[in-house]
Amino acid sequence: MKFAEQFGSNLAYCRRRAKLSQEELAHRAAVHHTAVSQIEHGKRVPKIDTAVKLAGALGVPTEELLDGLTWSPGGYEPGGFTELSG
Repeated sequence: MKFAEQFGSNLAYCRRRAKLSQEELAHRAAVHHTAVSQIEHGKRVPKIDTAVKLAGALGVPTEELLDGLTWSPGGYEPGGFTELSG
């Protein structure tokens, strides 16, 4: 799963758990509701300030939105995101 898709899945899960609509989350986080939709569908990666706003609006630690996302540094080859199993 790509970074944007995993982040979006995490956001959607946290939003549903909080029983909020995309519009309500957007209002609480002071972002446009289309941004929430695009992020949840993996079409957009939020800037760090937006991620912090979304986490705050959901009442979760920011790292919960990053669950399952890791970076593997490369030696002479570029690094890349890897999937976590389990």
